[in-house]
Amino acid sequence: MKTKGIMAALLAGAMTLTMTACGSSDSSSSATTTTTAAAAATSADNSDTATETTGADTTETTEDSLTPSGSSDALEVLIWDTNQQPGIQEILDEFTEKTGIKTDLQVKSWDSYWTLLEAAAQAGELPDVMWMHSNVSQMYMKNGLLLKLDDYIADSTEIDLSNYMSEITDLYTYDGSTYGIPKDYDTIALWYNKTMFDEAGLSYPDDTWTWDDLYENAKKLTKSDGSQYGFTLSPSNNQAGYYNVIYSMGGKVLSDDKKTSAYDDPTTIEAMELVGKIVADTCPDVTTMSETGDDVLFESGTVAMTTQGSWMVPAFKSNEYVAENCDVAVIPYAASTNTRASICNGLGWTASATSKRPDDCWKLLEWLGSKDMQLKQAELGVTMSAYLNTSDAWAQNTDLFNLQAYLDVTTEKTGDATNELILRPYTYKTTVWEDAANQAFVTAWTDTSQMESVCKSVAEEMNTAISQENS
Repeated sequence: MKTKGIMAALLAGAMTLTMTACGSSDSSSSATTTTTAAAAATSADNSDTATETTGADTTETTEDSLTPSGSSDALEVLIWDTNQQPGIQEILDEFTEKTGIKTDLQVKSWDSYWTLLEAAAQAGELPDVMWMHSNVSQMYMKNGLLLKLDDYIADSTEIDLSNYMSEITDLYTYDGSTYGIPKDYDTIALWYNKTMFDEAGLSYPDDTWTWDDLYENAKKLTKSDGSQYGFTLSPSNNQAGYYNVIYSMGGKVLSDDKKTSAYDDPTTIEAMELVGKIVADTCPDVTTMSETGDDVLFESGTVAMTTQGSWMVPAFKSNEYVAENCDVAVIPYAASTNTRASICNGLGWTASATSKRPDDCWKLLEWLGSKDMQLKQAELGVTMSAYLNTSDAWAQNTDLFNLQAYLDVTTEKTGDATNELILRPYTYKTTVWEDAANQAFVTAWTDTSQMESVCKSVAEEMNTAISQENS
């Protein structure tokens, strides 16, 4: 595996990440479609109903505020993924049993999470412990909102940052200090509906597939009556979707120094035109994708294939239709470069700089980042863990799917293609230019002949946004 953005030691994730959508090239409804889809493209990536648990005590939670736990001595712990909630709760319960420190786990939808955190930060009332994302980590660290962990780490016998991917620890480091303990890392793979492939008499995807193979097979799986589509790929499905096409073909989204956009790079435009071809010929219309979501359309048996991050495995495991009919394969590669690229990201466990119990917060972060709990997280199938050499246990947590596909991209080669893990592009205020791009690409998804001009327009907007980040 080439280490463009990810270390070779990996061998053995305004404040919205948006829903995904594919669009048709039907220009007759372009104005309405673009307006509707652009609005949907800024909705929650994880629309699960938020729930909250506190060990044996479960109380309701609201989306716009933290819910009083009923226990004044419980640490508030905030996350955004209900699919990970049961495993995280089990790890927290074990922490309480071991230390006597109570926790109050609350779960919000993605959009509500960041709205709540922004308001809480302004009021100086951030939750004690929370997940942090690379989209905004630089901003939270620079503004002194997160607890500095340097002294705690220096005195710890459990946390040695060399045991984690350096690229992930770097996401939660600012001005030489560490503010987050790596929680996980993720990769991208290709999910497919075995039943649909069988009915069409097609071979399942494997490590020989290029993006051209995906396109050709997706066309064959698309029915003219609109009852079934070969693929789903929305304008906001960047990390799990079109970013992977761009980087596999040798393009990029952001310059290496993070100062300029690369959407106007000829290779990037070429990759996005391939994306446009896939969208036009094999995907549902952009409004359907934006309002429904790629994952939901796959779970409902509407589409035959979708690229999804490893964070989706708990949801797919619990979906009866997917468990019975579907499997996962390594992500396709680009024939032009013989490169298979997978975008990678990682979340961090962080604590509030204004928590009244910083030492207890650290004890929880230390617990969550320890080798034992990182291994437990993997074994429970919560997600792949950031601690090196623990994720094999995650791949083996179920026999329903070939989860090895997510780990195969971390090796040097899979089949004849060279593998590259690419750290998810980010700057100080990623969401400003990313959200603008997501909405702008609705136009290109609606009329794919406009892909080149939209890419160049996005590059201009992105360069303006980046230049204003530190002004």
